[in-house]
Amino acid sequence: MYTLSFDTTAAACSIILQKNEQTISLFSQTMEFGQAEVLLPQIKRMLALAKIEFADLGALFVCVGPGSFTGVRSSISAAKVFNLACPLLKVIGVSAFDAYKMTFSDNDIAESNAVIIETRREDFYIQIFDKHMQKTTEPQALMRDDIISLLKGGVVSLAGDGVERFLSTPSGLNIHTVKMFDNLPIETLSTAGKQMLAAKKLNFPKPLYLRAPDVTIPSMV
Repeated sequence: MYTLSFDTTAAACSIILQKNEQTISLFSQTMEFGQAEVLLPQIKRMLALAKIEFADLGALFVCVGPGSFTGVRSSISAAKVFNLACPLLKVIGVSAFDAYKMTFSDNDIAESNAVIIETRREDFYIQIFDKHMQKTTEPQALMRDDIISLLKGGVVSLAGDGVERFLSTPSGLNIHTVKMFDNLPIETLSTAGKQMLAAKKLNFPKPLYLRAPDVTIPSMV
């Protein structure tokens, strides 16, 4: 089965086209803005190079956030367009937390395992999982000291693109494994999506917003 996975929620545009577990084409480019303009032309190019049509895809996995308001909206909008164009296509939304969770190997897992995602503000997006990788908290945005309070007292492992900033000053935590990323590895988004598909968790993409977007109201002169 051909699958397509993509993410525009952070500071990159990432796409992977696979047939079963084989990667046919992968694209990942760091960018602060303009992910939406790159996404669709790049998907079209990747399908053309693979000599397949969009209708040949069996499933599509899209990151639903958290991330930038515009980036999340771009991913969700593209997924909806694809679903309208091909109603039989299985379209599944995957949170960045569930995708980052896939980066922990068996040896990486501790008593508590936190996915920490960059917000580009003073706080962080975080979700915590137990030693069985079952969630113990809901996704939320928290300040650093609040996260340390949640994690202290046991052995912890950390993963995500917010980990580097989180650990830029001593935390006092008993850390087992640290996995730092510049952006979400698109392969793990695909893996998480395939697991959801196998478990028949057909989660149609809905944006994961953990707070309102930044809005600046122009001053009236």
